[in-house]
Amino acid sequence: MKITDVKTWVVGNPPPGIGGKYFIFVRLTTDSNVVGYGEAYNATFGPHVTARMIEDCAARYLIGRDPHDIETFFRRAYSSGFTQRPDVSMQGCVSALEMACWDIIGKEAGKPVYKLLGGQVHETLRSYTYLYPHTGSVHTEDVGPKNVYNDPDMAAECASLYVAQGFDAVKLDPAGPYTAFDGHQPRLVDIDLSARMVKAIREAVGNGADILFGTHGQFTASGALRMARALEPYDPLWFEEPVPPDMPEVMAEVARGTKIPIATGERLTTKWEFARVIENRAAAILQPDLGRSGGILETKKIAAMAEAFHIQVAPHCYCGPIVGAANIQLAVTLPNFLILESLKQWDGFHEQLLKRKIEWQDGHVIPSKEPGLGVELDEGVCEAHPYMGTALHLEMAQDPLFP
Repeated sequence: MKITDVKTWVVGNPPPGIGGKYFIFVRLTTDSNVVGYGEAYNATFGPHVTARMIEDCAARYLIGRDPHDIETFFRRAYSSGFTQRPDVSMQGCVSALEMACWDIIGKEAGKPVYKLLGGQVHETLRSYTYLYPHTGSVHTEDVGPKNVYNDPDMAAECASLYVAQGFDAVKLDPAGPYTAFDGHQPRLVDIDLSARMVKAIREAVGNGADILFGTHGQFTASGALRMARALEPYDPLWFEEPVPPDMPEVMAEVARGTKIPIATGERLTTKWEFARVIENRAAAILQPDLGRSGGILETKKIAAMAEAFHIQVAPHCYCGPIVGAANIQLAVTLPNFLILESLKQWDGFHEQLLKRKIEWQDGHVIPSKEPGLGVELDEGVCEAHPYMGTALHLEMAQDPLFP
């Protein structure tokens, strides 16, 4: 079997835009007309540039080759251009192409990918959702009118609605702006608001749901510890990425100084970057995103390293449903799986993009028994929603918080 063709789509995500401005999908086709789908969680260059990078990577290291040879593909791409080091842009491309290869491998074998990765450990997967408003504005860091991101009462009401649907874990990130110049010390108003938001949710849901406190690497270690002290009375399940991801030694200072478990990983790639987190005991929970981390097999290795240190894995997903499906295939196999990020109930545009919706019941994802990744991209929907912009998937404020 040989890969003969690659095609990419940059798909605009219509309002309310849950999961980002756009999704970058890839399709690989073999000489026996088997197709596999992948997705990149790649935010460093414009989406159309990234799509061309995926095609270039495929042309160099996959076209004309057997999709089963995952290790060979990874090593050649990892070493591309005499690099042999973690490269977030390359690994976004590798991740998309690698999961498409696994989709083909599973379809050829007539098995879900998880059956080829050690088998099924979990029958269902506990999931969480962000506090997405049921009506009105989308996920934003803007302060402006009251919404679930800056008003404790609205956040508590939203959390209660999700708990009523079946979720037993919800996430929010009210900790203030994040910039290209972080980490910074949190403002007292940000500490106060964060504590009031978490307190209101805890009072609303009681012990019926975990609270996941998200940040985006905003703080210095000392600033993160100030924030953590204000949150500890409400017992969050985790404090996510309290400092920037480039120095796990600094994140370890936070981990040693708070009772809240530290979670990190959405911005990290490959076993080598995650090894530094583990070595420094910088986090109790790893959050690899399979659209960036290096793909399914690479993340299986990351999870195995974590397992040896009693560290749990909670796959990250703020993108489209193909990464979501890959996360599910991997998570099913992990003894140290904790919880899965879900885009609400995988409804809305995520449902439209697939020929069959990701199954979700009572707060849990039900893994598909279909071959490959268990989902099929609806190419017609992709063609009907091209993204024509140049903005990046996620963007930080470009000026310092305290100029």
